Amino acid sequence: MTERPERVLVLIPAYNEAPRVGGVIAGIRAVLPAATIVVVDDGSADDTTRAAREAGATVVRLPFNLGAGAARQVGFRYARAHGFRTVVILDGDGQHEPADAPLLLEELRRGEADMILGSRFLGAGDYRTPALRRLGMGVIRSLIKLTTGQVVTDPTSGYQALGPRALALFAGPGYPSDYADAEVLIMTRRAGLRLREAPVRMYQRSGGQSMFTGLRPAWYMFKMLLSVLVTMLRPAERVEGGES
Repeated sequence: MTERPERVLVLIPAYNEAPRVGGVIAGIRAVLPAATIVVVDDGSADDTTRAAREAGATVVRLPFNLGAGAARQVGFRYARAHGFRTVVILDGDGQHEPADAPLLLEELRRGEADMILGSRFLGAGDYRTPALRRLGMGVIRSLIKLTTGQVVTDPTSGYQALGPRALALFAGPGYPSDYADAEVLIMTRRAGLRLREAPVRMYQRSGGQSMFTGLRPAWYMFKMLLSVLVTMLRPAERVEGGES
């Protein structure tokens, strides 16, 4: 019997990314021509939906802005509902290099991890991080190591590849609606899933609003610490094979 080819869904959460999302879709299409590309438009006020559709993606448009975590979870549930077992996630702002998506999938196919986290600090490691963001990442790294024992070089990376067990966990009710960086990685390890990193290229943001401007870093750290506390107090979730 001939083995069926792997079906891959590429998930692109996007909020007000009309000038950039088309280029991201084109980049993914060039390296993963058989993949299904789904853009979750998180209540954008611009033409993100139109730009994504014109670029050939399937679009799920949310009626208003729910936050990055909620937009991702909508995509995870879409993937499960349509029978996908493998998902690649990248941002719609052009910060992630689409050509690296096959590398994350290759690492996932080795069968040694349930989730591959793309790290801008592995490989060449030449990504220049502003001091304030570097400080915040250091705090998150320390929290993850303290609570799970795992060292993660790039805890705020949104560039990921998920296998069926990670997809099953993230499609469930425990996925955070926002400020999901540390909480998701801690949740993944507490659920008994295997997490590995792989080198990817990332670029400075070409548009949109960074989390690390103005008073937003202080608010981010407060919310993140609160979410980690809630995660640690909650019973750890367990997933088996991750079948739909």
